[in-house]
Amino acid sequence: MNAVVIDAVRSPIGRGKAGGALSGLHPVELLGQVLTGLLARNGTVDPTDVDDVIVGCVSQAGEQSGCPGRLAWLGAGLPETVPATTIDRRCGSGQQAVHFAAQGIAAGAYDLVVAAGVESMSRVPMFSARAGGDPWGPSVTARYAPGLVPQGISAELVAARHAISRSDLDALALRSQQRAAAAARRGAFTAEIVPITVPAADGTVRTVSADETIRPGTTAEALAGLRPSFIDGTVRERFPEISWSVTAGNSSQFGDGAAAMLLASEDYAARHGLTPRARFEGFALAAGDPVLMLDAPIPATRKVLDRAGLRLTDIDHFEVNEAFASVPLAWQRALRVDAELVNPLGGAIALGHPLGASGVRLMTTMLYAMEAGGTRRGLQTMCEGSGMANATVITRDV
Repeated sequence: MNAVVIDAVRSPIGRGKAGGALSGLHPVELLGQVLTGLLARNGTVDPTDVDDVIVGCVSQAGEQSGCPGRLAWLGAGLPETVPATTIDRRCGSGQQAVHFAAQGIAAGAYDLVVAAGVESMSRVPMFSARAGGDPWGPSVTARYAPGLVPQGISAELVAARHAISRSDLDALALRSQQRAAAAARRGAFTAEIVPITVPAADGTVRTVSADETIRPGTTAEALAGLRPSFIDGTVRERFPEISWSVTAGNSSQFGDGAAAMLLASEDYAARHGLTPRARFEGFALAAGDPVLMLDAPIPATRKVLDRAGLRLTDIDHFEVNEAFASVPLAWQRALRVDAELVNPLGGAIALGHPLGASGVRLMTTMLYAMEAGGTRRGLQTMCEGSGMANATVITRDV
């Protein structure tokens, strides 16, 4: 049984720091407004028909600790009879939520599912869930002695091992900002964004309807002037090949955001007069060296194409999450994909990376871009902590 996409929406993305456009909003409220917007656009759908709400969220601590999908659903005044669960596959959590939802439909376990993601990095900072503890334990540390490294160091390793220069990284970052700014100017994101209302301390309410993260004034000179962000003397001794090229400008931005998709079986869609916008053609997972960490999208892409019986030339649109510029560049070089087809509306360097939400945000943006461009197939892949990756293929042949 095929799983199909009925609709997809996202919030605008706010800067994930104090004073960001969405920082005044509890993450449960943020996701709740996105869920309300999704269902309001599909008024013929009975919310009691939703079999599950599957939500990606990485930092499940503090305000994101209480199964945010369930609480957002209840806070939005939606039926108490609908359950929810929370997924953590690091940066791919939202994409994994989509996988589980679509696979549950294909297995006959679900008819109608909401797959979503949320992360408020201004209110629940990255690594909050560690609370001072060691997440790896002595066995992992011993196996990868002297230990695993932060993702920024992994981004440096990926750049070094794929011969990617600082100028290459900055050029991709500039392209991401330019593409996102151009897309915003022509209204390419308007239809996918649910405006979010945010209360202020003085009791007023303001509406946020556009991404706060895009920097249209970015220049090559400004990017070149930024200092490397992850220089570490101990790491320098361990990995002398690193050239220290990863900066804040060629890395993804912390973000606040939420996104949600309404997925159904083809049978449910037909019985309820719903028009599918896309269907899923392939799913894959891959994993590799957790120190290098960020190059698993390469084998994940090969795996999903093999499983779907497709070739790279069958894909019209690629979304490769810009956690760091070295990730899509290494992926492009390994697979020899035309840069014009990759992240054509910009990526997380410009738009931000609200961790648990990004997988659904990327797929939402890809779907609208494919419709606007009349393209047929899209492939999305994301690097994830500990050396993992998801890959998904969707098609508009429905």
